[in-house]
Amino acid sequence: MKRRDRIARLLSGWLRGAPAVPPDDKPAPSSGTEPSPGAAAAVAEEEHDELGDLLELVAAEGFGFAELRDGQLDAMRAILEGRDTLCVLPTGGGKSAVYQIPALLRDGPTVVVSPLIALQRDQVRSLSERLSGLLGEPAVAANSDAGAAARQAAFDAVRQGRTEFLFLAPEQLARADVRAALREARPSLFVVDEAHCIASWGHGFRPDYLLLGQVIEDLGRPTVVALTATAAPPVRREIRERLRMRNEVEVVRGFDRPEIFLSVVSFTDEDEKRARLVERIAAETKPALVYAATRRATEELAEELAGFGLSVHPYHAGLRAAVRREVEADFAADRCDVVVATTAFGMGIDKPNVRAVIHADVADSIDSYYQEIGRAGRDGEAAVACLFYRPEDLGLRRFFASGRVDETALQRVATLLGHAEGPVTPKELAAAADLRDSALTRLVDLLACADVVTMHEDGRVAARADAPEPPEAARRAAAVAESRVEIERSRVEMMRAYAETRDCRRVFLLTYFGEPTSGPCGNCDTCLTGLPEQRQAEQLRADQRRVESGEGEAPFPAGCAVRHVSWGAGQVVRAEDDRITVLFDDVGYRTLSVAAVRERHLLDQV
Repeated sequence: MKRRDRIARLLSGWLRGAPAVPPDDKPAPSSGTEPSPGAAAAVAEEEHDELGDLLELVAAEGFGFAELRDGQLDAMRAILEGRDTLCVLPTGGGKSAVYQIPALLRDGPTVVVSPLIALQRDQVRSLSERLSGLLGEPAVAANSDAGAAARQAAFDAVRQGRTEFLFLAPEQLARADVRAALREARPSLFVVDEAHCIASWGHGFRPDYLLLGQVIEDLGRPTVVALTATAAPPVRREIRERLRMRNEVEVVRGFDRPEIFLSVVSFTDEDEKRARLVERIAAETKPALVYAATRRATEELAEELAGFGLSVHPYHAGLRAAVRREVEADFAADRCDVVVATTAFGMGIDKPNVRAVIHADVADSIDSYYQEIGRAGRDGEAAVACLFYRPEDLGLRRFFASGRVDETALQRVATLLGHAEGPVTPKELAAAADLRDSALTRLVDLLACADVVTMHEDGRVAARADAPEPPEAARRAAAVAESRVEIERSRVEMMRAYAETRDCRRVFLLTYFGEPTSGPCGNCDTCLTGLPEQRQAEQLRADQRRVESGEGEAPFPAGCAVRHVSWGAGQVVRAEDDRITVLFDDVGYRTLSVAAVRERHLLDQV
């Protein structure tokens, strides 16, 4: 039975007059008469509106949505038109619906690559509850949590057309038998959830995600959908490149979460910080989520908070899987007041009533921080996000950001590939180099970025014909790694700038992600002092004086492309007073004095 017929059954005939969705890359039938340009535009606009009406109808009747949120409809239209789509919506912004609704209107199953089994489990349950009247088995997962028989049954259901959504972990796609089963199923959509994991310097980086671009090609290039809650411009660029997206649409919406009160509490003494932190957590409205930098810190804080009579769980990757699942279930069901966690906790936790997210330590980047605080107030009610900050705490983040690549291992891999008689599989290469699969994947990625090795369609790796000798190959790859370290360090410095800013914190966050603002938010600790409004007024007066004196507008406005004499190409992400913050492609974020830049001719606008 065709997909539209099943949808029509679900909606009880509401779609009888809906427009047909043509298959990808196939033009609609021609009547033999070419319409005029004006008539063609009118037809295109009418079809565009009809697609929107169809999507909204499926959203309402099939999913129970009263309305679609900002950005969702644009992304859904693009997917139905067969265009690769990168969608950045805030936590709780309805990213899953972006692919689920158009998937029902396309023939062919949907493959969803998701990093966490808990996230897959929640999605399968939600889809099964909503769509059981449409498909007997709407969604299945074939992950390591399921037995071999269950995984085989999931693949059989996809091949036989009995299910629409197949959830997989990225590491499973390295297996030839999995890719063969998917080729047979001929998926129409390939969805990458938590797509920031593909960025080599993005928070939550997962080496297994590096294979996805080749997997997409191997499956015959189904329409690609990449979803994430937080991705600054360079991460978005890397997502597009690594997934080999074509004719793509980028939908970035709704970073502003005005219901969350933003604040930072600064300290110089560690003991005072700890005492105030515990008191603040105990006093906040529950449920609350607390983030700490280390596993040990989560356990110590949880034990101390329990002394206040609170129900508290620590959570980190070192706990047994069964324990982590129990904590997740207790938190979701309001059976505990506080979870004290490392960054291992969060993805896939769809809990609307979190009233506070408190960071005991600085996050590793603005990207991570914004995603983590976005777990507060998802019901739209007032919530709090507070960072407990001590400048010395940045040392730990700088240490984590400064990890060096093993140049000896790089040279060993380059040597092995140079002596191989032909392309080799990653498994064979890992065994020969005595490396774990994940470690090898990262090294191969560095060598590929340095133009030393190439990846074949079947996943095998080979040295390029023009590859340099192994020592030089390792040096080039290490230089790529060092560039990434520079970017990581700069992201830590942006976290410091957020903690120490005297301007509106919300404006700081939104401009970091490239979203325009209308001025101070009035709902952060700095705005309560009145200082951001005062500084904004001063800036407006300075801009007016500049125009009246004939100097014109600010020389480097936010959003403009620039080139530095030493650091190369970049983009201005913040412009305030006599300072600009530029995101450079190779060295990350740098804050510069406009006066010094102009005096020394350091930047050119391009």
